[in-house]
Amino acid sequence: MADIRENLGVRAYKLLKNDIIKGQFRPDEKLRMSILKERYDLGIGPLREALSQLVAEQLVVAISQRGYRVSPMSLAELHDIYDARAELEAMMLGLAIERGDDNWEAEILARNYQLAKVSETHIPGSLLEVWDARHSQFHIALVCGCRSPQLMKVRDGLFDKVQRYRHVWLKETVFSSEALEKKRQEHAALVEVTLARRKEEAETMMREHLMTPVPIITAVMKQQGIA
Repeated sequence: MADIRENLGVRAYKLLKNDIIKGQFRPDEKLRMSILKERYDLGIGPLREALSQLVAEQLVVAISQRGYRVSPMSLAELHDIYDARAELEAMMLGLAIERGDDNWEAEILARNYQLAKVSETHIPGSLLEVWDARHSQFHIALVCGCRSPQLMKVRDGLFDKVQRYRHVWLKETVFSSEALEKKRQEHAALVEVTLARRKEEAETMMREHLMTPVPIITAVMKQQGIA
């Protein structure tokens, strides 16, 4: 019985987190238990477990005696998270260039090839999900050569925090063939300097690459009145 409750809690957590990240619930929106029960066909117990976990992850805010709300989004948080992520990822890439072996290089090439092939996907509804998944794997391949499980954990935490903002950018970008081609070129250049072991150039390029979504997200947030 405990396993069933745990599984339902995990399911509630994944569904609600995904909906918050994808903007199905707006920043500061109240999460009414009656609506959540109907939406996910789950009981109060699993939903409370999910909400508690999302509070710990700062995606949900608990309001004393008044339930829960989606955490706010702000330009200050946007810039802070993206800047921290860009600095960390650049440092990890530098370490990977120092420590990476032939298998690391081969994985980068394979992931970049898979990412570049996404434009051939002919199902519009799946394009965003496919590109995002392959893009994530490509960036993991670049930095995993740093050989530091602790740095990878910190990176995962920052990536989790940035997801809501990233999704704003993805919706604005990934369906544009022009934007996809620009990203393909950026990735190809990043691969070239990385495999050439040009550490400082690669670090600079990584910082600039990861910061490119910020102006787009900023504009969308202002348009939506959630800045």
